[in-house]
Order: sequence, then C-alpha cells, then structure tokens
Amino acid sequence: MTTAERPLPAQQHVGAARKAEGFATPKQDKAPQCARMLPRRVLPIIFLPGIMGSNLRMSAARQQEMRRSDSIAWRPDVLGPTNITDAATESPAERQLRLDPLQTTVDIYDPSGPPEVSGDGRHSNVEIDKGFRSPLLVDDPIIVKNRRSAVQKARARGWGEVFFKSYGELLQHLESRLNSTFFEGKIRPEWRDVVGVDPQVWSADPSLPQKALTEDELKKVATGCWFAVYAFGYNWLQSNGDSAKIIAKRINQTIDDLNKSGYECNQVIIVTHSMGGLVGRALIHPQFGNLQDKILGIVHGVMPAVGAPAAYKRMRAGFEDPGMMENPVESIGAKVAGNFGDEVTAVLANSPGALQLLPSDSYGNGWLRVTHNGRDLEVWPKQGDPYNEIYKIRGKWYSLFLEEWINPSGLPPQDGGGTFERACEFLDEAMIFHRRISKTFHSNSYAHYGADRARHSFGEVIWTIDKNCADPAGWKDWPIITDTKQGTVQLVRWDPIIPNKALHPFVDRIPKPVHATILPPSTPGDQTVPARSADYQLLSGAFKAIFRQTGYEHQSSYKDPRAIAATLYSIVRIAQKATWRSVEERSCV
Repeated sequence: MTTAERPLPAQQHVGAARKAEGFATPKQDKAPQCARMLPRRVLPIIFLPGIMGSNLRMSAARQQEMRRSDSIAWRPDVLGPTNITDAATESPAERQLRLDPLQTTVDIYDPSGPPEVSGDGRHSNVEIDKGFRSPLLVDDPIIVKNRRSAVQKARARGWGEVFFKSYGELLQHLESRLNSTFFEGKIRPEWRDVVGVDPQVWSADPSLPQKALTEDELKKVATGCWFAVYAFGYNWLQSNGDSAKIIAKRINQTIDDLNKSGYECNQVIIVTHSMGGLVGRALIHPQFGNLQDKILGIVHGVMPAVGAPAAYKRMRAGFEDPGMMENPVESIGAKVAGNFGDEVTAVLANSPGALQLLPSDSYGNGWLRVTHNGRDLEVWPKQGDPYNEIYKIRGKWYSLFLEEWINPSGLPPQDGGGTFERACEFLDEAMIFHRRISKTFHSNSYAHYGADRARHSFGEVIWTIDKNCADPAGWKDWPIITDTKQGTVQLVRWDPIIPNKALHPFVDRIPKPVHATILPPSTPGDQTVPARSADYQLLSGAFKAIFRQTGYEHQSSYKDPRAIAATLYSIVRIAQKATWRSVEERSCV
C-alpha cells in the first residue's frame, strides 16, 4: 500500500484551459490523485534555428526523379536510409537536386500521417533526457483516451523539425527551467546561475549596463504564467523574407489555438540562432511578417547581423571541417553540406536564402582582398556595393560564382536549373532584403554572440598570390588551370619577358603557373560569424543588452552555460514587459 501522490495530467478541453479526470483504484490504494492546473496566462517561446538547422523534405516528383527510397532532403540527425558517408560523397549534381528551394518544404510533424513519412518514425530524432522536468511535457496515463507521450507532445511543438542533436539541449533547458522556477515558495537551485548573478559574469557589454535579476522579479514573471517552448523550422533555401511570412502565420495560429483552448495568449517571445535572427527581424517588418504587435521581444544568438564573409569563402572552398576527433557534429555537417566549393555552390548559388548570408552593404568596405608579398593589389568593395563590386563580377578567378559550378545537374531553366543570370536575380533580392531590414530590430531586443580572439573567423577573405611570382602584372585576367575547390587555384601567368629569345624567336609569351590561396581566418568571432558583423547590433543602439562572449563555436553556442544563462536572463527581462487581461493567478510551478 502506498500513499505517494498519483499525478493526473490536465488535458486540453474545448472551452476550458484544462480538464482533469481521475480513475478508480483498489481500496488498498490510498494514494491521492492530484492534478496541477496550469495558469490561464501563457507566453510561448518560439525558437528559430540557423541555416541548415531545419529539416527539409523533397517533393514526390523530385524523390521519384532521384530514385530515393524516402523524401528526406535535409535531416542532419538522421539522413534517411543512406548513411552519413553516402550523403557526404554525393556529387554536386545530386546535392543541387536534393536541396532545391523549389522542390523542398519543412518536414513538419503530422501524427496522423505515415510514421516514416511525417509521424513519429520520421521525428524519432526527438529524445527527452531522463532528468527533464516539465508540467506540460509528461506522459499521459494509460487510461487516457488518445494518450500521448511527452516526446510526442514535444514533436507536436515542432521539436522534431530542427537539428535536435544541436538544439535539443536548449529546448529542454528552456522548457524545464521556465516552467520550474519555485517550489514551496523557494527558488529552485538550478536558477542560482541566473538569479542574483551580475550579468557581467556572462560578458554583458558595459555600454549597456544590466542589473542582476532578483528572486522577486522572477517570481512576478513566473506567477500565474507558463511558457510553452516551440521550435519552428523554415526552408533556409528560400528567401528569409518568405520564411518570415510563413512563420508569422504559424505564430498567429499558435496564439489563436491557445486562446480557443481557454488560455490568454497575447504575444510570443522569439529566440533565434544565427540565420534565424534574420528571419526574426523580418517577422517584425511590415513588408514580411508584420508581427510587430504580437512579438513581445527577441533574443538573438550568434546572428550574422550584416552577413559573413565565410559565405563567400565556402562557395569557393567548401565548409570548414574541424575533424571527427575535435568536433564530430561540426565535421559531419561540413561533409554533408560540402567540403568542396563546387558542392556548396551547386546549392547556395541556387538558394535565395543562403545568398542573404553574404555580407550586405552595411558590412562595409575592403573585406575581399588580393595580396602579393604582403601588399594589397586590390580590395573590394570600395563604394559600399558588394553586390556589383564582388558578387556579380563574371569570369575572374576570384569571382564568387564559377559558372561551371552553378548547374551541375543540367536542369533547364524552366525546371529550376541554375544560371549565372538567375543567381544575379537572387543577389538583387538579397540586396533588397538586406536594405529593408538593415535598421529593423525589435525595441525589446537582446543578443549574445562570440567575440573570441581564439575563435578565428573570416572577417575578411584574403587571396594571396605566390611570393615566387616576381611581377603580378595583369593578375586580374589570369585564367585558372586547376582548382582544388578548397581554396587554392593554379593560374596561368603570361610572362612578356622571354629569357632566351634566340631559342624561341616566334614565341611572344611564355606561360608560367602561379598559385593563389585563400588565407586562414584571422579575426575574432565564433569561427563562422566575425565580431565585425555581430557588433553591428551593439553599434545599432537598438538593444537592451548585448553579451559579447568567448569560449564557444558558432553551431554549438547554445550548449555553452553562459550563453544559456544570458538567454534565460533576456527572456525574463522581456517577459517583464508583458501585459495581461486576466486576473493574476498563483503559479503551479
């Protein structure tokens, strides 16, 4: 015989926030059946991942064309029946077809669909840690009709739409911490890393001084309110402006559904990673998401605020691969995304969204350089126009687009086949997008990012010509002989000086091979986004707080304790601005 409490899950019910039902037990069972009713107020947290952080599926037509056994286009947690090695050895043509923005959509969870296509089988990447605690995401008892597990409830929140090995820890951390703040009137021990801590511990920039969060402030935010954590994937191949329009509809639907269920939900808080920050800014722009009144605030993590030169470097030299021993998650991502320039160009040159990660005109001048013997031969942009001064330059060995890499699949233009002209149209779209959101930041914005001198990033891209080339005259017009596709090109230097004219009376010029190489990154950042781009947020004057941090790599930023602490602090500060219509209730957490 036991007297332990038997928890009863409170189920959603038409016309009421929650409804709990007890069940019959043997007389010997004296355990009380207790249901914890959630407060009426709800403030959803919407997480937006970075580029390649959302899982995509391909159309049935493209799946058939590629003769694939499944429709997975991008799912770094599990790449379908083909393993990582197979995906990493795909040809550029296969990558272009698999990651076509016109033939892909977000892989959204649908419990009513086939398990291996849209249901639990497909979203098996979601796994709940043993120590995870949330009053919302718990297994239903066996007696509940249409019972769901905690994992299924998390999948319904979109957790399976994103790269879970990278973001799952954050999602669980936010869900657990925000809904477990106090117990029997005392603050839970896990909040001691945030409450009462000087924000300078997490590298808060002194130009925006922050006060430590108090217990009373946290209690006031948490009392009578709960925080449902969602993850919304988006098609990172498409324009971020288009993604914002789609995400805006999902946010509106989420708010409407919660209100129809008997809760009071007026606004949401957005938490972003990397490229998701651009989508978040577009969400509040009237020409894209137009949700400025329904977003209470935004927390930006490692956002390339004005783009990153790494996007140029990767289209010419592939993704940086740290190696399986140093960082297996990043190494797998690099191999699958493309270790070689032609593999990356085949995808990014045909992707409006990806091209929006290139440095914008707000990034400034002089970030692309060609040097010889330590001297600049040329730097671009000069006039603040990278679109025409760099990206659209055609037929040069230092061009962004090597045209033979754009359309390896050979698809005709009417079927989505890439051309130089179409890529330039995408660049025009990127320019318009960049300029529209250049000064668009939520009035209640917070940010954290890497400004680490030990985490070298491409703040600029430098091509250096061999020192053994005595005279680099005419270097702009040298043709490529060979290209490693990883940052070194062999060029033909036509030398007008003939060393032995008597032996070669009819030769005007003698070709000599010269190498040009992209130098390693050398500026502070997080190994992907340079501080120069992230600091645009600090210089904008639009943020409540900025945390300039060290110690983490870009993709893994939300695994860092200081980044998580800064995020929780920022969320609570944003939540303090919430206004409610309903009478304050006692928190159940």
